[in-house]
Amino acid sequence: MKGQNKLFFAIIISLVLGVLLGGIVHLQYPDSAAVFSKNIKLLGTVFIRLVQMIIAPLVFTTLVVGIAKMSDIKMIGRVGTKAMLWFISASLVSLFIGLILVNWLEPGHAIKFPNQELAAADELVKTSKGFSLEDFVKHIIPKSLFEAFATNEVLQIVVFSIMFGVALANMGDDYSQPVIKLFDVIAHAILKMVGYIMWFAPLGVFGAIAAVVATNGFEIFKVYAVYLRDFFFAIAVLWVVLLLVGYLILGKRLFELLRRIKSPLLIAFSTTSSEAVFPKLVEELERFGCNNRVVSFILPLGYSFNLDGSMMYMTFASIFIAQFYGVDMTLGQQITMLLVLMLTSKGIAGVPRASLVIIVATCTMFDIPAAGIALILPIDHFCDMARSMTNVLGNALATSAVSKWEGQLENHGGDL
Repeated sequence: MKGQNKLFFAIIISLVLGVLLGGIVHLQYPDSAAVFSKNIKLLGTVFIRLVQMIIAPLVFTTLVVGIAKMSDIKMIGRVGTKAMLWFISASLVSLFIGLILVNWLEPGHAIKFPNQELAAADELVKTSKGFSLEDFVKHIIPKSLFEAFATNEVLQIVVFSIMFGVALANMGDDYSQPVIKLFDVIAHAILKMVGYIMWFAPLGVFGAIAAVVATNGFEIFKVYAVYLRDFFFAIAVLWVVLLLVGYLILGKRLFELLRRIKSPLLIAFSTTSSEAVFPKLVEELERFGCNNRVVSFILPLGYSFNLDGSMMYMTFASIFIAQFYGVDMTLGQQITMLLVLMLTSKGIAGVPRASLVIIVATCTMFDIPAAGIALILPIDHFCDMARSMTNVLGNALATSAVSKWEGQLENHGGDL
C-alpha cells in the first residue's frame, strides 16, 4: 500500500503542477500556447498508448481463463445474468438522474454563451451517424479477431473470448489445461507490466492537464460556471446513489474498496480515460478480494455495458442543448430519448469522444440542432473527467457486488 500512496500523491502533485504550468503559459506566453499544448500533450499520449498496448491481450487472456476455469456453464450463465441485471439497472438509474436534474436545474435556460467556434462541432456532426441496427451488430461481432485486437475493440474481443472460453471449458482437461495454464501465465505477466506502466501516470496527468489549461486558460471556468456547477451536482447525486447501493451490498468493506481504487479513480479523472485504468482496476479488485474469474468475466463487459457517468451525461447534455435552443420536449419524448440512449450507448466505449457522438446522433433524431454540441465542446474535457471517474466507480461496484452475491468475495483485511 505504501507504493500505492506514493503513486497517488505523485499524481496529485502532477495535477497541481500541470494546472500551474498551463496557466502560466496561457497568461504569459499566449502566442506559444498552441505549440506548447501540442508538445506537452505527448506526455499524456505516451501513457495512454502504453496502457492501450496491453488492453486487448489482457482482456482476451483474463476473460478466456476466467470462463474456462469456471468449467460450469451454469455458473457462467448465472454470473452473466447477475452482471447484466446490474448493468441495465445502473444505466436506467443514471439516465433518469440526468433527465430529472437537467429538467429541474434548467442550465440551458440560465446560460448566455459567447459565440463559439463551430468548426469542431461541424466536423463531429458530419462524422456522426444516426442509430443503425446494422452498425450496432457489426460493432459487436468481429469479422476478425486480429482486427479487433488492432483497433482495441473491447466488445468484439469479449464476444470472441466468451465463445473461446466456453469451448475450452467443455473440452477435456487433457486438452484444455495446457492452453488455460499458458493464458494464465500471460495474463499474470501483463498484470506485472501494469505496475511498471502506472509509474508513467503522473507524467501523463501532468501533460494532459497542462495542455488543456494552456489552451483554454482559467476564464473557461467562469464562462461555463453554471453548466459545470449543475453537471457536477448531478454527478455527485449519482455518486451518492451508487455508494448507497454499494454500502447496502458490501457494508463497511465499501470504504476499503474506495481506498483500493483511489489511484484508478484519480487517473481516470486526470486523463479522462476510464480505459487507461482498466489493467490497474483488475489488479486492485483482485487484491480487494474479488474472485479473479468474476473480475475477468465482468469487468470487460462493464466497459461496454456499464458506463454510468457517460449514461447520465448523455441525457443531461442532450436536454441541455434542447433547452438552450428553446426546443420544448414532452415527457413522452424525453422518455423515448432515454430509451434510445439506453440502446445506442452500448458497446461504444472504444470510440473516441463516444458520448459526444451519441449525443449528436440523438439530437438529430429528435430535431434538436446538433451543432449545439459546440456549446459543450470547450468544457467537455472537464465533464469527461467526472464521467470517466464515475464509470470506473460503477464498474468496481458491479464487480464487487456480483462477487459478493456469488459468495466469492474474500476479506484480505486491506493489508496487501
